[in-house]
Amino acid sequence: SGARTGRRSIRAGRPAPRRALYMAALSACRYNPALARFADTLKATGKPPKVILVAVMRKLLVLANCLLAQDRLWTPNPP
Repeated sequence: SGARTGRRSIRAGRPAPRRALYMAALSACRYNPALARFADTLKATGKPPKVILVAVMRKLLVLANCLLAQDRLWTPNPP
């Protein structure tokens, strides 16, 4: 343990939601200004593209969870 080098691989989570989040993250990086800025910040620090995408996926998941918990709809510009 600890001697392995190379790329990490995690196959956790259900495949269907993971695929949906992946596609949503691709779209969000391109069309959502706030998440695009977040992705650009990570890119400027030298993060690999897949790491950036997974970070955006997590942001989307946390956002969706908050909206569901508060029984609110998404508004791009909150009051």
